[in-house]
Amino acid sequence: MNGFAAFALKEVREIVRTWRIWVLPGIVLFFALTGPILARYTPQILGAVVSDQIPGLNLPTPTSADAYAQWMKNLSQIVLVTVIISYGGLVSGEVRSGTAALVLTKPLSRTAFVVAKAVVHGVFLVAAVLAGTLVTWGVTAVFFDGAPAGPLWSGTLVWLVFGVLFVALMALLSVVLRSAAGAAGIGIAAYAILSAAAIWKPLGRYSPAALTPQAASLAAGQEADVLWPVLTGLILAAALVAAAALFFRQQDL
Repeated sequence: MNGFAAFALKEVREIVRTWRIWVLPGIVLFFALTGPILARYTPQILGAVVSDQIPGLNLPTPTSADAYAQWMKNLSQIVLVTVIISYGGLVSGEVRSGTAALVLTKPLSRTAFVVAKAVVHGVFLVAAVLAGTLVTWGVTAVFFDGAPAGPLWSGTLVWLVFGVLFVALMALLSVVLRSAAGAAGIGIAAYAILSAAAIWKPLGRYSPAALTPQAASLAAGQEADVLWPVLTGLILAAALVAAAALFFRQQDL
């Protein structure tokens, strides 16, 4: 087993044996279970609360599209913020604890160190979200008359490019900044900037800024041109990991 594979296996074991196995999957599972239920009964709850104040109020009947919209909203807000905060110390935590200096005395390059972390945690995010999507699909089928698979899965897959992009960004920030809180703060600021940038038409059509609105459109059963946002998102993610490896090679441990 080469150094990259051995270190990647170490990362997998660390995920399984520490808080990471509970936090991200737990949050994803919670919203996968509660999102469709909330979408199903919110109109009834609102109707019961405000019916006295607004006589004759007629709220629309919820559909599976509402459940899917709730899922995409949770992914794009709470789940993504969880990813940013969780991975603020992805590399810097290893440096501070001395683990990085120890494992780099083995046949493991600094580039392999960074790439292994980005790949393993990117795959972890993908696995957690795909499992959550399956749960959302099943719960939606229980509480609604129909639960078409295509819109939900296509929207989620496009969002996953955005999620992986932020894993790559946090890998870079956790190399450049020794403070996990500082890296998380910049990551959240980057998310806010990308969200606002989607308003500008060129960025809202061709750049990774378009990924979350396009994912939401797909989940709603609408057509969306996702080729360029997905390509630019994957290219940018690879570039961020390459930059993280470059900066890490130049650092003193």
